[in-house]
Amino acid sequence: MNISIDEHSGFCFGVTRAIETAESELKNGSLCCLGDIVHNGREVARLEQMGLQTIDYDDLRTLPSDARVLLRAHGEPPSTYWIARQRGLSIIDATCPVVKKLQERIHACYEQHKNDEALPPQIVIYGQPGHAEVIGLQGQTNNTAIVIEHADQLDRIDFTRPIYLFSQTTKSVEGFHALEEAIRSQITNHRSPITLEAHDTICRNVANRVKELQAFAQANDLVFFVGGSKSSNAKVLFQKCAEVNPNTLFASSPDEAEEKFSAFRIQHSGTTNPDFRVGICGATSTPLWLMEQVRDRIMLLASHIPAGTGN
Repeated sequence: MNISIDEHSGFCFGVTRAIETAESELKNGSLCCLGDIVHNGREVARLEQMGLQTIDYDDLRTLPSDARVLLRAHGEPPSTYWIARQRGLSIIDATCPVVKKLQERIHACYEQHKNDEALPPQIVIYGQPGHAEVIGLQGQTNNTAIVIEHADQLDRIDFTRPIYLFSQTTKSVEGFHALEEAIRSQITNHRSPITLEAHDTICRNVANRVKELQAFAQANDLVFFVGGSKSSNAKVLFQKCAEVNPNTLFASSPDEAEEKFSAFRIQHSGTTNPDFRVGICGATSTPLWLMEQVRDRIMLLASHIPAGTGN
């Protein structure tokens, strides 16, 4: 059995930077992280074993004034910085530079148009409601931005007012342009003179992974997509793999991969053929060491399959 790990999978630049920052700062003493540093429970647990304490917004208001707080790659709204300053907390800002630039663009757009009383503008964000990055983006508009994830939610938009469309950095390019076209169609249907300014603010390092992952999935007979259950990026990329290879299985851990691999072997023949290819890939929030653990577990299971079984 041929087993390989996709070379393009694993942490994106922003997540790598945040985790390296956490590891470095932990050498200097206790450190808190506001929310899970990455949407992968196993990586969070690894860092917590090193001393990282995961806190929530209620904790932020009760921490001692000498506490150090890491802001993860997803970014935070201005209110978080305000609370930290009021309490005298030390902030270590690991916001992804791509996200930080987007925050600045949205804030600049809001400041430029917030006093347009004749035709009050609307800032629309293509994103997942409640996602950490989206909360930070909404905060740049004093929480007035409208968040839309699907075209059937266009009733949230007032088509008599100008629209400024942005995107969460990890959403799909296809989804963004589909939403843009749906908004333009509605403007035409309403015969509205308003304008739409669409800003494709999707991180291309993330967006380009779709084609790379799909090519990897097509090149293998069986694919294990390794990701955290909380990761929206993992859910999207897993579906993209499954679109081109129905034999794509989601696993959050080596144990889950073992269980699903055993079930797959029972249902399918030919898994001991030396030409049978198993691919391991993951999301931008999936650590390489976890994909390696899944690979090693599958290799161990494959080595215990009696010769000729399943042929």
